[in-house]
Amino acid sequence: MLPQRQAQEVGTAIPAQWTAGQGSNPAAPDQWVDAFGDAHLRALVDHALANNYELKSASARVDAAIAQARIDGSGRWPQLFFTADHEQVKIREAGFGASRFGVFEALFGLSWELDVWGRIRDFRQASLLEADAMAADYYGARLSLAARVAQSYFELVEAKLQAAVIEQSIEDRTIIANLVRGRFQHGLVRGLDLRLALTDLANAEAQLKQINNSIQTITRRLEILLGNYPMGKELNVSSLPPLPAQIPAGLPSQLLERRPDLVAVFSRLQAADLRVASSEKLRLPRITLTAAGGTRSSDLTELIDPRAAAWNVFAGLMQPLFTGGRIQGEILRNQARVEEVLNFYKNTALNAFREVEQALAAEEWLRQQEASLRKAVEQTEASQALAIYSYRNGLIGILTLLDSYRSTLSAQSAYLSVTRQLLSNRINLYLALGGNV
Repeated sequence: MLPQRQAQEVGTAIPAQWTAGQGSNPAAPDQWVDAFGDAHLRALVDHALANNYELKSASARVDAAIAQARIDGSGRWPQLFFTADHEQVKIREAGFGASRFGVFEALFGLSWELDVWGRIRDFRQASLLEADAMAADYYGARLSLAARVAQSYFELVEAKLQAAVIEQSIEDRTIIANLVRGRFQHGLVRGLDLRLALTDLANAEAQLKQINNSIQTITRRLEILLGNYPMGKELNVSSLPPLPAQIPAGLPSQLLERRPDLVAVFSRLQAADLRVASSEKLRLPRITLTAAGGTRSSDLTELIDPRAAAWNVFAGLMQPLFTGGRIQGEILRNQARVEEVLNFYKNTALNAFREVEQALAAEEWLRQQEASLRKAVEQTEASQALAIYSYRNGLIGILTLLDSYRSTLSAQSAYLSVTRQLLSNRINLYLALGGNV
């Protein structure tokens, strides 16, 4: 008797709502790539889905699983074979020399195990469920690939924006260095001030080299995801898209039927149950039908004469009595496999809940962080203007001036980073919820 499995049986109580969510959660996200409103991102994801080699490998594994299910189900049908042979015979007779003649043979054989107890049927159904699990894995691989492409794309956009911010900072610091140099040449400041300004400019230039290296690294990684040669070809990207409106996350219980990895593991659990049932039926008697027949003649024309054919049909019953523990071992192995997959399913479900809860909570904290950094950017830009005015009038020293420029760059860089993190976290949420691409 197969156990009645329920997807909601994850070893712990499932809350009615997400603890980190707010408000009602009536539906799951759909076509989340389009939610960002970026046509370039949509094109990149579509290109990756069509050309990525990891995804093509996953597709081939689905085809192989379907073929394996066909193989495992072939035992339900009669197996019919035909063979045709020709044999040369040489006979030596005393006083008469040797004689040679040929013998033609045409034989057929048929065997069929009647699946009275459903053993083969269970085995085939288990293979079909394994194929379903592989198909769910493929769907999950599509979601993961789309997420990696989108996140790499946003990382690339952020890196280019960071480079633009640093370039602007280098221009500003060059102006400061020239200002300090002029004041030094007129004896208004010490040489230390000029050294500090030039050091600060060199540090900014080093930062630009570092971010340019990051750009080429991200670009090559993205090219691999797209199935292209990693030549580091520059992509035309402009700005980060706005964060899409908050989405309804759905109910926790709905996640168990929507996430591809959970669907795959649950299918494998059901398949393991069927393999236990199939192995237990190995103890029952097997009923088989066999038939054989054909003709044998030295004359080829006699092979097609039905009167020359001989055949037999045999019905047999085989009851295993002693197999050295093979059948019991098969049953125990499959039962252990059930226990393994059951616990893996529960752990996968808990991790799925954690990913959603974590992404929901992170979005709230990142939104607050973004708001604070936006204010910091406004304040540092304003203080930078005041600092240059104060330095020109001798109200502050060079260190205060340089610190205002460093603070501005740091705030702008942090703001770009958290903006991109909000987008990446939203992708993590879409992926955790099992949304479609």
